[in-house]
Amino acid sequence: MNTRIGFLLLSLFIVGLNSAPAEAQDLSPYFKNTNGAFVLYDLKENHYIRYNEQRCRERFSPKSTFKIPNSLIGLDTGVIRDADFTIAWNRQKYPPQDNWNQEPFIHWAQDHTLRSAIKYSVVWYYRELALRVGKQKMMKYITAFNYGNKTISKDIDNFWLDNSLKISADEQVEFLKEFYAGRLPVSKLATETVKDILVLENTPAYKLSAKTGGGSIAEGKYIGWFVGYLETKGNVYFFATNIEGASFAEIREKRVELSKEILAALGYLPK
Repeated sequence: MNTRIGFLLLSLFIVGLNSAPAEAQDLSPYFKNTNGAFVLYDLKENHYIRYNEQRCRERFSPKSTFKIPNSLIGLDTGVIRDADFTIAWNRQKYPPQDNWNQEPFIHWAQDHTLRSAIKYSVVWYYRELALRVGKQKMMKYITAFNYGNKTISKDIDNFWLDNSLKISADEQVEFLKEFYAGRLPVSKLATETVKDILVLENTPAYKLSAKTGGGSIAEGKYIGWFVGYLETKGNVYFFATNIEGASFAEIREKRVELSKEILAALGYLPK
């Protein structure tokens, strides 16, 4: 009897080791010499993993991660009909800038569809979209979405870039959860269309859907975002990463690489 009990206890101990929560893993090495935050929500297990909890609660400009709600709003209002809806580039209204000879800006000086605009993060397309939606409707939607501080500056075509609208990493994840579950007050078509255009990687083992964002938040300080969700067989992981750097070049690749390294280290993304 005692032998059987001892064996049972040993078995439970081993199982406990094998099922140790992922949050026990130290994520600080991934942020060496980098000020940043990471939050992940495991849908199946209903638990969160965070690095730098205080910063996870701190709000920053969403930059181009706002293209997710902006796309939903454009589709739900009928300003955009579908993923292939084209807006012609107006050279006089949106003249080329000095950095448009670099990626991803090199793709901006042309007509774009919703699909290509989110792929290349085309700011002028989304500025035009916001102008067509209008401030009153835009305010109604971001309030209904409970999106960050729900603030629109006087410029309807710039509020997600000029540091008036702000959102935390925690809030990014909560928004993504509502979006994925179809609980936002938009049409099913709008939700499914945005899900489709957000896909970055689709393999037999997983599907990664996400959006980058980045830009200046103060003199000599840039924020880099990477937010989205990872679908695997039987589970979904929602995540948001933000990091700071002295230039856009410093954070451009790092925000994505760091996020994917963490997802792989946690065992959610194949290495």
